[in-house]
Amino acid sequence: MQAEPGTYALVLESQSWQQIQVGRWRALELRPGYYVYIGSAFGPGGLRARVARHFRQEKKLRWHIDYLRVHTTPLGVWLSNGPLRLEHIWATRLARSDGFTPLPGFGSSDCRCQSHLFQTERVERLAPLLDEVNEQTDWWPCPDF
Repeated sequence: MQAEPGTYALVLESQSWQQIQVGRWRALELRPGYYVYIGSAFGPGGLRARVARHFRQEKKLRWHIDYLRVHTTPLGVWLSNGPLRLEHIWATRLARSDGFTPLPGFGSSDCRCQSHLFQTERVERLAPLLDEVNEQTDWWPCPDF
C-alpha cells in the first residue's frame, strides 16, 4: 500500500448485537453483519497511515469510526489512489443502493452526506458498486497482528 492520497472503503464485521456509545455523538445499535465505512486520506502518510490506524486495535479514540472499530473486526479495505476525492461520491452511491443501510450522521458531520457508514449482509456487492464510480479500486486484506 502506497503512502499516497486517496479514498477508501473499510470493511468491518460484527459478530454480536450490542449497544455502543460513539463518543459524545450518540449510542449505536451494532448488529451481526458487515459495516462499510467510507473515508479519505489526503493528509501526511496518505492511505497507508490512515488505513494502518484503522487496522490497529490500540489507539486514542478520536473519530466516530474509532469507537465502532473497538467492537468490530476489520476484514480489509478497498482503495482508490489518487487526487480525486471520491469519498462523498462513494457514500452517496451506497446510500442509493439496495442492501446498504446508512447509519444517519455517522462520519458525516462535516459534509452533506447522509452517512459514511453502511450496514450490509451482502458485502460482496460492494466492489461492483465502487467500480461503477471508479474502475481503479484495489482490495487490501487486514494484516494479522
